[in-house]
Amino acid sequence: MKGNWIAALLATVAMPALLLAADARLGTWKFNPAKSKFDPGPAYKSRTVKVEAAGEGIKVSVDGVTADGKPDVYSYTAQYDGKDNPVVGNPLADTIAYKKIDDYTTEATTKKGGQVAAQVAILVAKDGKTMTVTTKGTNAKGPFTNVAVYDRQ
Repeated sequence: MKGNWIAALLATVAMPALLLAADARLGTWKFNPAKSKFDPGPAYKSRTVKVEAAGEGIKVSVDGVTADGKPDVYSYTAQYDGKDNPVVGNPLADTIAYKKIDDYTTEATTKKGGQVAAQVAILVAKDGKTMTVTTKGTNAKGPFTNVAVYDRQ
């Protein structure tokens, strides 16, 4: 009886860690300009993305420098429920909505002023070493397609 109780306790303690480990997005990611393509461009000068577990979703913190040398710092916390979540500090998006497709794939929609600004596909490689973020949308300069590749740190 005592052995069953200990096994149940260990399973209860270990379960959250196992669930978090299944989310391949968690970690710190550094932008790799050599593997990325921005159309029409130009790409960021630098960018680091930190993804942390936050309840049933994630907290994302971005710290970088835009192509024209301006700070690019913003954050948000989002659930994988497809509902809009506020974005703090990003001049291109007021909200973001996430949908988890599987442990390696996420889709997101950003909005600015209530209007869709971009569709985003996030894919973490099965080996967990790279994350590719494909963003398609329209900004003040017109339509764009950016493929940003990040390396796990």
